[in-house]
Amino acid sequence: MSRIARYPIRLPSGVEATFEGDQLTVKGGQGQLEMNVHRDVKIEQQDGMLTFAPSDNARGWAMAGTTRALVNNMVLGVTEGFSKTLEITGVGYRAQANGQTLNLTLGFSHPIEYQVPEGVSVETPRNTTIVLKSIDKQLLGQVAAEIRAFRPPEPYKGKGVRYGDERIRRKEAKKK
Repeated sequence: MSRIARYPIRLPSGVEATFEGDQLTVKGGQGQLEMNVHRDVKIEQQDGMLTFAPSDNARGWAMAGTTRALVNNMVLGVTEGFSKTLEITGVGYRAQANGQTLNLTLGFSHPIEYQVPEGVSVETPRNTTIVLKSIDKQLLGQVAAEIRAFRPPEPYKGKGVRYGDERIRRKEAKKK
């Protein structure tokens, strides 16, 4: 039984949620997000609050909690938005943003040109820092993971692309 599903979501002013069949649309100041709602979950809107009611089986409770968390992320995204910072460590490693293209030099024999998908904006305030911004939390995390996967941080020297809040556990080098 999900405890998260029991808490309603209060819609801030300027945010509206609409239902069409099993499609939920949330519109706000930053943009619009859509999601398909699972058939075991019923969402009701009353007085600016969204409440979640599951079907009577265990899967319904689990899906109600998951749906509530996803809808809460949608509401936060259209009001405030999300951002993720990536840091590049290594001699000669750098990044440069040109519109929706991110040019990465990560120690390979060739530069990497990564096309950032629609809905995500990329900035490089310094050549070793990448800032990604989006209203869709899932898409933002996926893009950050794909960029990090080009050169994940290695444990001996710490070189590579890491999340801004990630701590790399360093290993000691081989002793003679």
